Amino acid sequence: MSDAAAPRDHWRKPPFIANPALRWGLLLAVAAYFAWVIGTLPVDWNRVSEGLSRAGRIFGGAFPPSFERSGLLIDGFLESLKIAILATFGGVLLSIPIAFMAARNIVPLPVFWLGRGIIIVARSFHPVIVAIIFVKAVGFGPLAGVLTLIIYSIGFVAKMLAERIEEIDWGQVEAMRAAGAPYLSTLVYAIFPQILPRQVGLTIYQLDSNLRASAVVGIVGAGGIGSTLANAFGRYDYDFALAITMVIVGVILVSEAVSGQIRKRL
Repeated sequence: MSDAAAPRDHWRKPPFIANPALRWGLLLAVAAYFAWVIGTLPVDWNRVSEGLSRAGRIFGGAFPPSFERSGLLIDGFLESLKIAILATFGGVLLSIPIAFMAARNIVPLPVFWLGRGIIIVARSFHPVIVAIIFVKAVGFGPLAGVLTLIIYSIGFVAKMLAERIEEIDWGQVEAMRAAGAPYLSTLVYAIFPQILPRQVGLTIYQLDSNLRASAVVGIVGAGGIGSTLANAFGRYDYDFALAITMVIVGVILVSEAVSGQIRKRL
């Protein structure tokens, strides 16, 4: 084989858009769009410059962190832990029947659309927005946080569990039906054992996620360590706010490590 023919044997991945004119035109259009967006954003640069000096004062007042009110910090953390545990328990408990409703291979089409509709609604709003709604409905405190994170848990756990149900080995279901087993027994003995490992893993992950989210929803008044953090900022106690932030980061790191080890052993 001659040297001139050698490059023909070199394979090169074809571009995503084969037409070069269309490809470059699309890139130019995207670049022009981003330039237009950046140019038309209503940014007050004077306020930005003032914000930098204000941020310097905040960080200057935050060091060194203050742990003098450790009792208030511990109470806020324990409340966040209670919120996360209750929300995970309630959310997972409700997610199981909703996931079965949202699995197309085991339910009629109207039930499937109902289950999928519940999941879509639960996933449509950020937990902070849901927390604001529940704070307005039931008042400030941990109850609003628990209800918020239950909705948040349903949106994730039910969706992932429904997808796992749709991937089950259908041979076990057919064997149960051939033996004359009723519908409920088929669900319990042929389907649920196949999804149990995924269910346990999702529960552990959601507990870890709810612990993180409880700090966020607490900022809008839904209880927990987030409310303690918001109050610290409201009183300009930046050193105490930094101490709370450090505790939140530490707790999340520990929970991430623990939940990761548990999931590896499943």
